[in-house]
Amino acid sequence: MKRIFTFGFLLLALGQGAAEAQQLLSLDSCRAMALRNNKQMGVQQLKQDIAANLRKSARTKYLPHVSAIGSYQFTSEEISILNNEQKGKLSNLGTNLTGSLSGLGNTLQTTLGQMGTMLGQLGVPAEAFQQMAGQLQQNMQQTSTNVAGLLDSEGQKIVDAFRTDTRHIFAGSVLVTQPIFMGGGIVALNKLADINEEFANNSVAARRQGILYSTDQAYWQVVSLKHKKKLAESYLELIKKFDTDVQRMIEEGVATRSEGLSVSVKVNEAEMTLQKVDDGLVLSKMLLCQMIGMPMNEEITLADEDVEDLAVVTLHPQLNVEQAVENRAELKMLDNVVDMSKQATNILKAANLPQVALMGGYALSNPNVLNGFEKKFGGFWNVGVLVRVPIWNWGDVAYKVRAAKGATAIAALERDEAREKIELQVNQNTFKVDEANKRLVMAQTGIERANENLRTANLGFKEGVIAPTVVMEAQTAWLQAQSQLIDAQIAVKLSQVDLQKALGTLY
Repeated sequence: MKRIFTFGFLLLALGQGAAEAQQLLSLDSCRAMALRNNKQMGVQQLKQDIAANLRKSARTKYLPHVSAIGSYQFTSEEISILNNEQKGKLSNLGTNLTGSLSGLGNTLQTTLGQMGTMLGQLGVPAEAFQQMAGQLQQNMQQTSTNVAGLLDSEGQKIVDAFRTDTRHIFAGSVLVTQPIFMGGGIVALNKLADINEEFANNSVAARRQGILYSTDQAYWQVVSLKHKKKLAESYLELIKKFDTDVQRMIEEGVATRSEGLSVSVKVNEAEMTLQKVDDGLVLSKMLLCQMIGMPMNEEITLADEDVEDLAVVTLHPQLNVEQAVENRAELKMLDNVVDMSKQATNILKAANLPQVALMGGYALSNPNVLNGFEKKFGGFWNVGVLVRVPIWNWGDVAYKVRAAKGATAIAALERDEAREKIELQVNQNTFKVDEANKRLVMAQTGIERANENLRTANLGFKEGVIAPTVVMEAQTAWLQAQSQLIDAQIAVKLSQVDLQKALGTLY
């Protein structure tokens, strides 16, 4: 008893593990996984972030900007305020002046000699006068030498004071710029950034709809092939059973060998059909797994695989072109392109208008000339208004504006063409939905007739009044009717998805 319980528990655990190994996925879960896995969706979201940052950057153009500048310059020669001749004269100022006074000393010496002769005639002792004159001349020479040295020293100081030593120049400034009027360029730039962000959002919406559309196509393709695989298995089982009955009839001599071979051929065809459907199902599941970000060999089960009635006939869809024009992200993107082209034209026009900016800051340098020429840092505050008025540019801006207007016209034409194509798309897909509904009704009616035909053929075959070939024809008609029903059901689903995408309501 204990062994039986352990064995039952093991079977239960294995069954639970197998159930967990095959994941059950609905259409909504496949859509969500595809959106998370798609790389292009991630690219579009990054572009959305880029557009938001560009919009924030454009807003800063309204605000004052502060910049700091620093520089150092070394030159091989310094700036000289005095030339070499002026430097030489100032450095030898006392010596040159003493040379000019030497003539005055000789004149004074001659005069003193004449005075000594005159005083000697008057009875003044010559020795005393000569002694006095010598002392006076000695004092004058000493004074002249002292004055010459002093003047030379002061002259050299003047030369040194005028030396700039500008081989090492340090400079720096802090500048604040506040735009006042830029010809409307900043306003146009901000509008352009806003439109660019809206374009990025619309691009994300368009990419999202494209991913959902592809996911739906892959999902319903797998469902269709899964149902056709079941149909192929049922048909193979049916034709095998019929082949067994025919072989018994051959053994009993009721049926011919030719009829048996015909049934065997049908069995081979059914096996090949099942193999093709199975291969197609494997490949379709691989595609779906790749789209939703799962391993391609992952065993998955879709929620609609075992649903008998995949689609029901819906009411006749209402033609609503205005809704498509309002919702289609692609058309919104083309509107954004037209608006961005207009704002780009406004930015170009701003280059031909006056521009006014308020400027202020602080500048310093070493050496500086704020208090004479000083070898130290000195600076000053400044404020001013900068006005730029374009006068002549050989029509450069005008040509660019014309080119931009041409680009705007092209974008408008492309938008109008896209609107016409979207209108055609909506009409076509509305017609396809209506047509798919009619096909579904016809397929359902065909199923009833095919089932009745097969039932009658089987009954007649059992009674021996109908040949095996007639039964095979009924089985083939039943198979085609079942296949057409599956195709009609999937066509209804896909036509609805197509219409939603055309209307821009695929979310």
